[in-house]
Amino acid sequence: MLKKVGILINGGDAPGLNAVIRAITRTAERNQVECYGFLDGFNGLLKNNYVRLDNDPITSGILHKGGAIIGSSLNANVFNYKVIENGKEVYKDLSEKCVQNLKEDGIDCLFTLGGDSTQKSARDFSLRGIHVIGVPKTIDNDVACTDVTFGFNTAVSVATESLDRLHTTAETHNRIMVLEVMGRYAGWITLESAIAGGADVALLPEIPYDMDKVVEKIQARQRAGKNFSVVVVSEGAFPKGGSMSIKDTREGGKGVINIQLGGAGDIVAKELEKRTGLVARNTTLGYMQRGGTPSATDRILSTKYGAKAMELALEGKFNVLTVLKNGKLDYVSLEDVVGDNKEIGAVEGGTEDSNMKTVKMDDDLIKTARDIGICLGD
Repeated sequence: MLKKVGILINGGDAPGLNAVIRAITRTAERNQVECYGFLDGFNGLLKNNYVRLDNDPITSGILHKGGAIIGSSLNANVFNYKVIENGKEVYKDLSEKCVQNLKEDGIDCLFTLGGDSTQKSARDFSLRGIHVIGVPKTIDNDVACTDVTFGFNTAVSVATESLDRLHTTAETHNRIMVLEVMGRYAGWITLESAIAGGADVALLPEIPYDMDKVVEKIQARQRAGKNFSVVVVSEGAFPKGGSMSIKDTREGGKGVINIQLGGAGDIVAKELEKRTGLVARNTTLGYMQRGGTPSATDRILSTKYGAKAMELALEGKFNVLTVLKNGKLDYVSLEDVVGDNKEIGAVEGGTEDSNMKTVKMDDDLIKTARDIGICLGD
């Protein structure tokens, strides 16, 4: 008999988080199930810091709001958590404390809202005897086994609007305008916004680019009398024989992302200006893609995901990820989501063992981009 459920958010914010919280809570209320939210993600779970969500005004009027009313944790790997002992930083596995808190709180199911790394941790908690149900959240759209993640549509819409605005400046001043968008290992935002925004070039992490090919594309436009171009660059894009552009590094321990990407767009803009003779300027969209009001599509998708997740809990179907497959709500085992990334506590994505969903060369979007003349740098 399901009596209490908890919600936890991990990773970067994404439009639609509050809509998921609302849908889980509303469905819980209709089935007389208590619903709690752990504040600031895994940090809140570790400290047993939570708020009650059902039958409380806290969840009223949040459908359209960006961010998350219960916060989120970033780079908080409770299987390898940084603590201070005797004045020194050390890393310890504190997952059992989280398990103990959940059991003492009487939480029958924990909903984990997050991406690849979050669902890896969810799988690891399931091996500790905790009932978990994942909901796929990331603007990068790179969670395995689902057609789309919530937050992605809004991010693409923001990027597309930005391209529309940059297009007018490019044409007015005969410039190359470069837009750097998010997408560490997956080029979904880059590809869809390039198609929707009428870009001439799209550089993805999945295709190491040849600058000669990009220059050829822009020079061909010049010969046709078009002395401007629009280029979309993923933050994870890199040239053939090169590597991703790293802005900063940190020591956050094993299992979290310890590099901060940045500069890919600037590198492309500088090289294109040097080689084409046209003025080139880069705009890095950054956190604008993640914040603010979710689109209608994301509000609906988030609500569907949240309601379905609670339905699965009521049916006793645990240790799964709520997914959308061929347009239908469904679920898959967290083991399928994790793939070969089996090591306990190893939550960082983008490794050979992780099961992230990246753009494949036979994807319809790739074919469409090539058909309409978008240069992909190859």
